[in-house]
Amino acid sequence: MKKIYFLLPFVLLACKSNPTAVSEQVSKSISKPLEITYKVNEAEVSDFLKYLSSDELEGRETGTRGIEKAAVFLEDFFKKNNVKPYFSSYRDTLTNFKSPAYNIVGVLEGTDPVLKKEFVVLSAHYDHIGLEKKQQEDVINNGANDDASGVTAVAQMAKYFSETKSNKRSILFVFFAGEEKGLLGSKSLVQKLQKQNFNLYAQLNIEMIGVPMKRDYLAYITGFDKSNMAEKINEYTGKKTIGFLPKEAHYELFYRSDNYSFYEAFKKPCQSISTFDFENFDFYHHVSDEFKVMDIPHITSFIQEFLPAVTKIATTPTEEITMNK
Repeated sequence: MKKIYFLLPFVLLACKSNPTAVSEQVSKSISKPLEITYKVNEAEVSDFLKYLSSDELEGRETGTRGIEKAAVFLEDFFKKNNVKPYFSSYRDTLTNFKSPAYNIVGVLEGTDPVLKKEFVVLSAHYDHIGLEKKQQEDVINNGANDDASGVTAVAQMAKYFSETKSNKRSILFVFFAGEEKGLLGSKSLVQKLQKQNFNLYAQLNIEMIGVPMKRDYLAYITGFDKSNMAEKINEYTGKKTIGFLPKEAHYELFYRSDNYSFYEAFKKPCQSISTFDFENFDFYHHVSDEFKVMDIPHITSFIQEFLPAVTKIATTPTEEITMNK
């Protein structure tokens, strides 16, 4: 996640949000979920996250040899799971970074002849902040939670859709570089997509899901009040999957990850999903953000719980997720 400044003043968005009303709104949307027989493999989740956050990748700073290894790893994952490149290759070169850097972008075409012209974007950033400059015993910022956990979730969703072929809409799977440098990867990509008249329906960006919250909902969404996405996700899962986190509004997290670049360009529902709530993880942008502190069963169950939601988003005959006016 792009650097958060914890001394921000309380913002108007937080003042306008009414947690009681939000809770009632969320509860009303709980219904019978879409049944998914596919099971996310916990061992695969663990192996994927363990490598992406390993010391070998040296903290995955954009423009370094570490993130180059990560890029190759993600390309190989797409190839293995029959996810095609969206451009001429999986590598989408950033236009706004001084040295060669790449988003990794794959696509699964929708199965419906009409709906396939619309796109859902599932994304996460695979870069992190690299090596500590000061001398100390551990200098590698492994970024297991931030955001190798989110990349792992998106990768498993790509595998799911590749195997089930259950997406009527086309799905763009994006692993962004340059997020920690100022959302550079997403800013670069949206400019190219706009020139193609890219027909975006919605974007789900996944940020920091490595540990669970001690709350009565699984995750929160940034910019809760901006669309009905939280309500619809809960309807699709039949659970209180998404809740309202006041601190999300307080720190304006909607503007601090790659969803914002897409929202700014397309003015469609583009929001980030997270389980980092400022109370459950002490190692934000810290060398101790390592694989060993990740909760693999939680990450696996997170992905599993979201499968009905992403499936419905990719299949509904009309665009049910809309911006609030």
